[in-house]
Amino acid sequence: MSRLETYIEKRDFERTPEPAGGAPQPGLALRYSMQNHDARRLHWDLRLEWDGVLLSWAVTKGPSLDPGDKRLAVQTEDHPLDYLTFEGIIPAGNYGAGTVMLWDLGHWQPRGDVAEGLKKGHLKFALHGERMTGGWSLVRMKREGKRENWLLIKEEDEAAHQPDPVARHVTSVATRRSMEEIAQDRPDRPQPERTGATPRWRQPQLATLTENLGDPESRWHELKFDGYRALAGLGRQGLRLYTRNGHDWTEKFAQLAGPFFDLPCDTALIDGEIVVGAGLYGFGRLQKAIKLGGPFTFQAFDLLQLDGESLTSWPLTERRAALEKLLRDAPPLGPIQTSPVIEGDAGRAFRAVCENGGEGLISKRRDAPYRGGRGRAWEKVKCVRRAEFVILGWQKSDKRGRPFASLALGVQEAGRLTYVGQVGTGWDTDTMEEIAARLRPLARKTPPAEVPQAEARGMEWVAPRLVAEVRYGEMTEDGRLRHPSFLGLREDKPADEVTRETPARSLSAAATGRPRVAGVAISSADRRVFPKAEFTKLDVAEYYARAADRLLAQAADRPLSLVRLPEGLEGERFFQKHAGKGFPKAIGTVPIREKDGSTRDYIYVSDAGGLVGAAQMGTLEFHIWGARRDRLDRPDRMVFDLDPDEGLDFADVRAAAFDLRDRLEDLGLSSAPLLTGGKGVHVVVPLRRTAGWETMTLFSRTFAQLCARDEPDRYVATMSKAKRKGRIFIDWLRNERGSTAIAPWSLRARPGAPVAVPVTWDELPEMERADLYTLDTALERDPQTAPLPKAVSLTRAVVDRLSARVDGS
Repeated sequence: MSRLETYIEKRDFERTPEPAGGAPQPGLALRYSMQNHDARRLHWDLRLEWDGVLLSWAVTKGPSLDPGDKRLAVQTEDHPLDYLTFEGIIPAGNYGAGTVMLWDLGHWQPRGDVAEGLKKGHLKFALHGERMTGGWSLVRMKREGKRENWLLIKEEDEAAHQPDPVARHVTSVATRRSMEEIAQDRPDRPQPERTGATPRWRQPQLATLTENLGDPESRWHELKFDGYRALAGLGRQGLRLYTRNGHDWTEKFAQLAGPFFDLPCDTALIDGEIVVGAGLYGFGRLQKAIKLGGPFTFQAFDLLQLDGESLTSWPLTERRAALEKLLRDAPPLGPIQTSPVIEGDAGRAFRAVCENGGEGLISKRRDAPYRGGRGRAWEKVKCVRRAEFVILGWQKSDKRGRPFASLALGVQEAGRLTYVGQVGTGWDTDTMEEIAARLRPLARKTPPAEVPQAEARGMEWVAPRLVAEVRYGEMTEDGRLRHPSFLGLREDKPADEVTRETPARSLSAAATGRPRVAGVAISSADRRVFPKAEFTKLDVAEYYARAADRLLAQAADRPLSLVRLPEGLEGERFFQKHAGKGFPKAIGTVPIREKDGSTRDYIYVSDAGGLVGAAQMGTLEFHIWGARRDRLDRPDRMVFDLDPDEGLDFADVRAAAFDLRDRLEDLGLSSAPLLTGGKGVHVVVPLRRTAGWETMTLFSRTFAQLCARDEPDRYVATMSKAKRKGRIFIDWLRNERGSTAIAPWSLRARPGAPVAVPVTWDELPEMERADLYTLDTALERDPQTAPLPKAVSLTRAVVDRLSARVDGS
């Protein structure tokens, strides 16, 4: 006998719009719904998916969130699965005639054996709906004839004792219509009218890996979730869900649209993480949920914008309070939740999270504003090592039914891929087939990274575009993953952003006291180099490792002068431009002839190891020549350093920078501004390598003197402090052979750890000072935001135009 026989016998499907029962749709979790049914009497129908049908109970007064209330629930015939989302009118003369509203929708989670619970008359479960959440029980009463009466009882938990859901929710979760509107067959009600534009994606704040839980006086802790980072934007264009790299994944997570529908705001931008819902856990299950349309939970932990106002400058405590107020009426344990905050010492919580298979904790500074990019205001402490790796190739399997035996993995280091080993476990057959299908079109003949011959044997190479998330035991001394296990493919992170993630305190550091950054051991890692800002020597080394690509784009292979402060800001400082004993191998040398005819070895760097090696020796600042070592006689950058007198405001410096820009453009030279991290601005002119030092030095000196001649109350072109009072010194001396200027993205040896940062002419009017960016905020900027203009030549025509200005013609 079919379990739906009674359901079918009671209905004439030519006269009723109710579903006759279709093929079951696959799902990751058991589905649930509750329908408000205005038949002979108003009641609520509870539907629980089980064994290919919907177990059904008619709850006469509707559910109550008070555990003291016991609501009568009369068990009815099993319904087909496609009845789950039914809403409409059952015409008069049909069984159950009346109006049906889809009152709630979601998933349910059995607590215990379902068959045993139904047999014994006590079924315990959790609901994960848009409106009904938390733990529940169905308890069977004594049988009265053929009717089976049960009691629906809410359990004591966070979702209990909330306002009466029957009185609170009077519209459909699907169409937002009332019972009357459904009865009158009116069209679906549109979303609440929102007037503000849906906020766009912005770069999310990221956490730095560490092994230190942080000071409980200045920080609190939150769970580290195992999902996809997402920004939820809400406004007149509806809901938009953005990944951490700005991709619009709203359609992938469409199930979450309804829960955001009723938030009491015009616009909002909420930071959070989308995880698999309905009591399920793990990144692998989340990927399956995306394919099947759910279940999902949005764990909200920050509020960046509300009703048109940016909250990013607010301290975390105030942003969190605003977030909790916004989500105050969202059902506890529902599809939108606020990330739990752990106050005080988080050690016990961390151990509990790890013992229960959790990811770890995020440590957040309470007073910190929201800053996009990776910094130390947020830190993450992981229970188990896991990271993203680029798939480099696959080794075909000799076992039938297995398309491959293992995957070769790599990470980006210093601008190139580095091989880290292979992973050969963690997938099922379906996942393997999916990976193989994605890899086949990416085939290439050569490995995308250098792989030892013994490990490359039998490998099929692919273009490095797919990213895998992998759990592993540790990274060996030779850079290989130990005990790796595949967790899933990542769709939210491009392969060129997958870099090696090194904890601020590595496990080897715990034993030796010398953590390694970019392969360089850092001694005295805890020394506070910037005492007031509390940045350590290790912080400096890690900054230069993270900033390597952008800094080396302009500083690589140039002779350098290093500003070294081995004891930090409060100790001795000195310049060093010649190589000395004990220098790391990653710091190169180039022989340069001095003015006296002698030859000395000057310093240069070409990779992250060189930058970090210099930081290990106490270097804070990198100053660069205007030429690279392959053509030391041909400069490729001209710099005018605007150095203001103490009494001038930064607004005066900005105005001077624009004046120099315009004067240079009149001569046919394009330029770009650089905030020096000190008091002034550098106006940088990229040059083609056609003229020598004498030409550039003469040109820059003449240009500066011309500015001072034209506006003597504004500029000086000499270093004299006495003549500089109330004026700006146009320092052209940076353009002599052997002179240097601060490198873009270099730290400055000043309080607060400022950084020299390139900006655009459009941005400069908004900049309030030259030391605006610091060690923990500079890397939030996209290095492509302020590209240098096209290089030009100091041609005879350019020099002649300057000469004409000098002559007054």
